[in-house]
Amino acid sequence: MAQKDTARSILDAAEELFSERGFAETSLRNITTKADVNLAAVNYHFGSKKSLIQAVFARFLNPFVIELDKALTAYEMAHGTTPADLMSLLRLLSETALKSGADKPQRLNIFMRLLGLAYSQGQGHLRRFLRLEYGHVFRRYSDLLSQATPELSDADRFWRVHFMLGATMFTMSGVDTLTAMAEHDLGTPTSTPAVIDQLLPFLASGMESPAQSS
Repeated sequence: MAQKDTARSILDAAEELFSERGFAETSLRNITTKADVNLAAVNYHFGSKKSLIQAVFARFLNPFVIELDKALTAYEMAHGTTPADLMSLLRLLSETALKSGADKPQRLNIFMRLLGLAYSQGQGHLRRFLRLEYGHVFRRYSDLLSQATPELSDADRFWRVHFMLGATMFTMSGVDTLTAMAEHDLGTPTSTPAVIDQLLPFLASGMESPAQSS
């Protein structure tokens, strides 16, 4: 097996097993068995389990962040000094994510499941990695989000962004089940983009709702 193919096989196995079992519950032996490689191959290509976890995230985030950076530049050029619009920003983010996972539609669902696990399983090294590698682009988006919600305090915006992220992770990580339920209960075919179309107004409403007085 060529080195490039070996690395891809390891990433494929790690991505699947991490999303199914979690990070702590998945051993390198589980991954090497599924990928049909030896431990030396994992060490050679990735060095450690932490680095492998980061590489799994990078495989989705590298193309996503490149496209997001381009989309943000286009948005800023088109709108100039006009204050950013929240719904437009949410749609920009969702369309970029769908575009980045177009070669493998299931990858977005898997990535959202992995992101949820990163929150719930305390992967501190991953948060540092994401901030170091992608923080400059995420800050651009965050700045526009602040412009779109000037009525919110920094604290309110912090909580609402994380609540939005939580709702998105829950919805997208189980989107296949959700679309099947919708088709059964509503009697109409649906799709991931259609689910997102339902989700975005919900997220925007929550973000823009009046702050509670203390």
